[in-house]
Amino acid sequence: MSDLSVSLQALYVHPLKSCAGIAVQRSLLVETGLEFDRQWMLVDEDGDHLSQREIPKLALVEPTLRLNDLRLRAPGMLALHVSLDRVEAACRAKVHGEAVAAYDMGALAAQWFSDFLGRAVRLLRFDPAQPRWSDQRWSGGVAAQTGFADAFALLVTSTASLAELNRRLQPRGLAPVEMRRFRPNIVLDGIDAHDEDHVRDLRIDTAQGEVHLRLVKPCTRCSIPDVDPATGEQGRGVLETLTGYRADPRVDGGVTFGMNAVIVQGVEHQLAVGQTGRATLAF
Repeated sequence: MSDLSVSLQALYVHPLKSCAGIAVQRSLLVETGLEFDRQWMLVDEDGDHLSQREIPKLALVEPTLRLNDLRLRAPGMLALHVSLDRVEAACRAKVHGEAVAAYDMGALAAQWFSDFLGRAVRLLRFDPAQPRWSDQRWSGGVAAQTGFADAFALLVTSTASLAELNRRLQPRGLAPVEMRRFRPNIVLDGIDAHDEDHVRDLRIDTAQGEVHLRLVKPCTRCSIPDVDPATGEQGRGVLETLTGYRADPRVDGGVTFGMNAVIVQGVEHQLAVGQTGRATLAF
């Protein structure tokens, strides 16, 4: 094992699962990841979660976290304001078939999204009183929570990995892409392309003490990186390019980019862009 010095190049919060993210300078680390990350979600009439896989135009829904509410904007729509401290009826939902406790956010929010998307949907909020646990077969026995994220609290990528992808896109006549297509929470500087694959422990120095994250599972990729976040249109080329060099035997040959992480230590610490730390590589 060896340690590399790293820094936090960027932080992203995605309040509403599969909608646009927010680049932030700092964020509180809570039990489920960055504060407010993946705490809201859209579901269909059967309670199944919806994503850009089925509805690419979700990329056009732009959230803003304010003091008392989550403001949502979308093309052709007046802003929707969702209270941070009020919910309606308790309900159940499904994330990739897994039952999850939630709260419905009411008729107004449901109508706003249904009008924008052209289909009947409901807006839900995660119920923090009923924890959702990550699979300990991957988390190495760490009792790790998450919200509406696919499976884990945090997603970690690196600037070098994106640069390598863009280097490979160029000779194919494809435009470079931004990191927001990959929807990470933490973007690292200081490691080589895809060295996050080999990071076991990531320790970040904060004003409140050390944050210790464990990188536990490669993040398999679907069609979402091919969605243009500026237009909400499904393109092609990104996933195809990744397939040429990112088939990962750890997940049965799935195409991966970035690593899922769980929290070992540091809940209630403040992460901030520019903080430094150490990444322990285990080749």
